[in-house]
Amino acid sequence: MVKRKVAALEKVEADLVNLQYKIRRDPRSYAQEFYDQWLAYDAQRQIFISAPSTVSAEDVKKFHDLVDLVAHVADLYPEVTAPFPDHLKQLLNQHHATLDKELREKVVGSLVLLRRRDVIDSASLLTTLFPILVSTPSKSLRSLLYTKIISDLRESNSKATNHKLNRTIQTVLHNLVTSDRTSSKGVWATRITRELWRRQVWTDARPVDVMKEACLSENEKVVVGGVRFFLGSDKEREELEDESSDEDIDLKKVQHQGVINKKTKKRQKAYEKALEKIKKHEKKKHAPHPLNFSALHLIHDPQGFAEQLFQKHLQNSKNKFTLDNRLLILQLVTRLVGLHKLTILSLYSWFVRYLTPKQLNVTSFLASLAQATHSLVPPDAIEPLIVKIANEFVSEGCAAEVAAAGINAIREVALRQPLCMSETLLQDLVLYQKSKDKGVAMAAKGLQSLYREVYPEMLQKKQRGKVATMSLRAGEVKQLRFGEEEVGGIEGIELLEKYKEEQKRKKLEERAENGENGEKVNDSDDENAWNSDEWEVGSTDSESSDGWIDVPHSSDEEDEPAAKRQRTGTGDDDSDSDEAPDLVDADSAAAKQAEADRISKLATTTILTPADLAKLQELRREAQMDKLLGRAAKRKKELIQKHIEDGLTAEDIELPAQLGKKMTKEEKLALAREGKPSREEHKSTQAIRKAKKEAEGKSSTNREKARKKNFLMTLGKARQKNKRSLVETSRKMRAHIQRSKSGGRRRNGM
Repeated sequence: MVKRKVAALEKVEADLVNLQYKIRRDPRSYAQEFYDQWLAYDAQRQIFISAPSTVSAEDVKKFHDLVDLVAHVADLYPEVTAPFPDHLKQLLNQHHATLDKELREKVVGSLVLLRRRDVIDSASLLTTLFPILVSTPSKSLRSLLYTKIISDLRESNSKATNHKLNRTIQTVLHNLVTSDRTSSKGVWATRITRELWRRQVWTDARPVDVMKEACLSENEKVVVGGVRFFLGSDKEREELEDESSDEDIDLKKVQHQGVINKKTKKRQKAYEKALEKIKKHEKKKHAPHPLNFSALHLIHDPQGFAEQLFQKHLQNSKNKFTLDNRLLILQLVTRLVGLHKLTILSLYSWFVRYLTPKQLNVTSFLASLAQATHSLVPPDAIEPLIVKIANEFVSEGCAAEVAAAGINAIREVALRQPLCMSETLLQDLVLYQKSKDKGVAMAAKGLQSLYREVYPEMLQKKQRGKVATMSLRAGEVKQLRFGEEEVGGIEGIELLEKYKEEQKRKKLEERAENGENGEKVNDSDDENAWNSDEWEVGSTDSESSDGWIDVPHSSDEEDEPAAKRQRTGTGDDDSDSDEAPDLVDADSAAAKQAEADRISKLATTTILTPADLAKLQELRREAQMDKLLGRAAKRKKELIQKHIEDGLTAEDIELPAQLGKKMTKEEKLALAREGKPSREEHKSTQAIRKAKKEAEGKSSTNREKARKKNFLMTLGKARQKNKRSLVETSRKMRAHIQRSKSGGRRRNGM
């Protein structure tokens, strides 16, 4: 009996599928058949609306098939199926908890299908699915709805950004987080926002505002989701871009396969498809990169946000978050402070209780302290922390790993604010470079190298080194006071100015040589240079053109030496007070002149062309290579900017101790086996190379194949070769060359 029912249901399902195909081919001819099925669907729907839990399995199966049929052909009969989307929404909203699992998935899939057929719009679909996602207890249904919502939002923004839909959904997510800050429903808002940010569907400030509100929630899961978004979403987006760019095609391999094998249409199509994909990839690679700002840069009012985070989740003693989650929040607060150069003085006094070697995850606290330090933090606020780290971590009674971590943490803090250290403490820490432990010595040498670059006066004369000592004597090292910033400019503009001066000098030498040889040199060459290829090399200096006229202005008077004041009286009336204004004026004029000489004239008198900018980029790369190869000194600005964008982790603090630590035998063996195949298969080196060659799609050469042949099979050919005459050998060689040019015996090259 059961088998008969199953067979009958299967027959009904097959009939409905067959009817669906017929309707898609000819809707007019099968309009009456569809209307009959529509009436059957409406009758079954009334049963489900009244009591869905009491419906038999046969009726569930029949209703499932009818919903599937109507959803696939609803766009062909819009007048009849106009109430169909509302029926599905009503059924899903009211009875999603009691419906059969397969029927529930079919209803959701039918709504998505109607959206793809443009029967309903995205806003109608998403506003139906999202409330169910937040409220349903079914894990499988939540997973299905989450996937469908992400897919529909990506599809809606694939061709062009759908601003209206995005604003609607972002407003819904924002209200979900802010309406009830104690509820865990905001987790779905964080998950959806983070995924769409990772996929670069949402890239503006509105999703960042949603995650900002999530960080200020009172539910621990919602807060952690928002904090992880700010700490790792940008790296996830970069990794996703790298994965998509790694899908390269080996065109040479495809071409080689087409040459050595028989020519077929299938191989030709595969080659054309690979070629088209490579062209598309190259076009995408050379396209202008979209300007995607980091989430940390798009935060509105970072000062207020950082203060609220710190007071609500870290300073609040009633907060019962776990230590790991509190460390995540601390890392976000310190990243904001270091990146935007914020001022939260209570943050540094809060650190005091956690800077002990017995504190759990103390290296994370040290890394966060270094992140929260920048050039605008008062040295008085950091100096007690530096002293405590030195007393607690760096002493003879501490372990070598602890001392290395402490000195490295002090170095990272001093990297961002060199004024936080006293001379006595610095000289004491630098002496640890004589330690027997390699990690401690490396950390102390790193601290000494840092102050050689940024503040050599605080070191003793024997610790400064030759470069720092010579720079101090020459007056090249400028010590910045607290709050003082270096005047910015165009990076590397002095390199471009030097390059243009060299080019001008070479041109003058060439003109001089041409003049000595009797050639005519006139000013028309300068006018022709505007129409020649010299414009592509760079723009001419404005000072070399004859069209500029020097117009005197008030600053010229300051450049002239100050005239002596005449004596207005006799005797001792002429005192030092009369000469003081002249000295002040002369000093200020000299300072202004030095500042004017420091600023590049090229940046203030010339409009840089695209060719100039390209040359400037090339000169910057050369200077960077010189610096990496040790042909130039490190720059203070680059040292201070280290780790500001990427942040600082506990691994960076522990690095000297890890480098100084000796490896065990097991660690050495693991390092040696890394990247090598497992030794379960005992293969020779030749066998491993052969397997690698086969995996790459490469075949063996004719010479390798000839080695494997039976000796008796090659004996006749060898005898025949020995018996050839010179004429026969020449003829064979010519035929072999001609056959190679035409693509071998199969003529694959033609």
